[in-house]
Amino acid sequence: MPSEISIPLIGLLLGAAAASGLRLYATIAVLGFLGHAGVVTLPGGLSVLTNPWVIVVAASLYVVEFVADKIPLLDSVWDVVHTFVRVPAAALLAWAALTGVSAEWRVVAALLCGSVAFSAHGLKASTRAVINTSPEPLTNWMASLAEDGLTAFLLLLAVKYPLAAAVAAGIVLMLAALLATWMGRAIRRLLSNRPAPRQPEAKLS
Repeated sequence: MPSEISIPLIGLLLGAAAASGLRLYATIAVLGFLGHAGVVTLPGGLSVLTNPWVIVVAASLYVVEFVADKIPLLDSVWDVVHTFVRVPAAALLAWAALTGVSAEWRVVAALLCGSVAFSAHGLKASTRAVINTSPEPLTNWMASLAEDGLTAFLLLLAVKYPLAAAVAAGIVLMLAALLATWMGRAIRRLLSNRPAPRQPEAKLS
């Protein structure tokens, strides 16, 4: 591993990737604000996040997401659409952060952070899809607020406790793997329990 890639940098990228899988726009806005305020030094190309316009646009999109994520069914539609936004964006952030590193390591970082973001996004989307089977909105609101809090917690770890952020990202990957395994078994059981098609009765001559 190149000397430019340190534990704090790995933790920052993995923690940000996990947070991006939940709240991409909030992650960009918070990192940009912290970088602009001098609280954290963003590596490589991530310094672009400190641009005031980037912060304002990301914060505005987060406000939209905050509202949309509290509305049952709309939140699931939002999640489906953002499958194609959160994951590539997390990979792009990792790629941009490692401007001084060889291309192969930048690809590895992008793939890893994209996988973490996809895992967090998959856990979120799956949980909310189950919650949306309930007609009352209270559970949906509580789940959404919990995700907001978890995003803030992940960003805190990424900035202040990068090793813990890396561990948290590993837990997200393991939980997603367990969920995928459980869903695969459930689908196989469902298919195996399907009744066999009835054979047409032979006509007597």
